[in-house]
Amino acid sequence: MKTAIFGAGCFWGVEAAFQEIDGVILTAVGYSGGHFENPTYQDVCSGGTGHAEVVHVQFDDTKVSYESLLNTFWKIHDPTTLNRQGPDVGSQYRSVIFYHDSEQEMLARKSLAHQKTSGKYKRPIVTEIVAESTFFRAEEYHQQYLKKQGSAHCRI
Repeated sequence: MKTAIFGAGCFWGVEAAFQEIDGVILTAVGYSGGHFENPTYQDVCSGGTGHAEVVHVQFDDTKVSYESLLNTFWKIHDPTTLNRQGPDVGSQYRSVIFYHDSEQEMLARKSLAHQKTSGKYKRPIVTEIVAESTFFRAEEYHQQYLKKQGSAHCRI
């Protein structure tokens, strides 16, 4: 089993998208990329912790490749909006890929280069690609939130 961490806006919808992929074993929403230990949702929403809302994805790489997960990442959000996805505004909603090793970093950068030359976007891509940082699991009521609410996707 391997791990990937993606930030692409509100973690509820991002988690739901990755849960649909065959080969994804487990997802958890949380916070990464900040400078504050054990942040709460309120801490992160304040904008002062530096964390992004992210989804921690555990996957079976014999069933789904990291490249396939990257393709999903690009499809589910607008990587050209800085610190924003739809109505959600703040650095916690930034577009970010946290890589775990040199292979993930290479694949993420290759994927980013492909997106930049694809002609799909009229504005520059602002997605960050950074080394993994501590993942802090969000409060339990955020885990699989849309499934608990009987929704398939966010309002966006």
